[in-house]
Amino acid sequence: MNELAPDDRPAAASIHCRAVTVQFAPQAIAVDRVDLNVRSGEIIALIGPSGCGKTTLLRAIAGLQTMTGGTVELEPVAIAGEGQIGFVFQQPGLLPWATTLQNVLLPMELIGRGTRQQRRLAAQASLASVQLADAQFKRPHELSGGMQMRASIARALVTHPSVLLLDEPFAALDDMLRNDLGRLLLSLWQRQRFTAVMVTHNISESILLSHRIAVMREGVLETVVDNPLAWPRDPAMMRTPQFAEFFGVVSDLLRGAADSTQPGNRGGAS
Repeated sequence: MNELAPDDRPAAASIHCRAVTVQFAPQAIAVDRVDLNVRSGEIIALIGPSGCGKTTLLRAIAGLQTMTGGTVELEPVAIAGEGQIGFVFQQPGLLPWATTLQNVLLPMELIGRGTRQQRRLAAQASLASVQLADAQFKRPHELSGGMQMRASIARALVTHPSVLLLDEPFAALDDMLRNDLGRLLLSLWQRQRFTAVMVTHNISESILLSHRIAVMREGVLETVVDNPLAWPRDPAMMRTPQFAEFFGVVSDLLRGAADSTQPGNRGGAS
């Protein structure tokens, strides 16, 4: 694997999935005995055909999905407390009656971290980190789709989590916004050095934002490949021969996973 981009902060966490299984019904195995180790401070992109269990695995890592077998462990164990896992969903999920600042404050208030003033300062700093300092008193209907997603990212990172999980957060955005938010995510990672797992259907995005790419099919982890591209990353890299070559590798892996998927035997996965 490439060395991680340089940063003075120590890496925060590693994730160890061992035989993780999620079964919704006798014939509906969403995740089937998945073993996955995510190294401290790295970003793993999780790709695969629709319905192969990517989101279900991500939710199991977050503790939002009950497992029927296996374990998920975070190391060091001390990081497994409240506020140590941030989650960015497919939809921003902002409270429509609350201001942007109030939405970002919510995780701090739920875990009761710091004084009221400390929480407010943390939320304002998180908004500034995603270039939304001037939008703190606006409500969701006053924000564009890209701004809403940036607010969602700020909310996920306000507690400075050791682990950030992302479930196709840029899927509904156009290519320009997707690239802008990809750059923003890498900038935030560079400063905070969280460990991240990101579900995506976009091959270019998976390459641009990751250290390694994990390919799933039918609830099974098919393979994990190292990303050979150098750091720092920038969308301009997508025009290079190296990017095109690795795009072909990942595309072939994804096509193989899709070709081997049989419809109808993995109900409930996503």
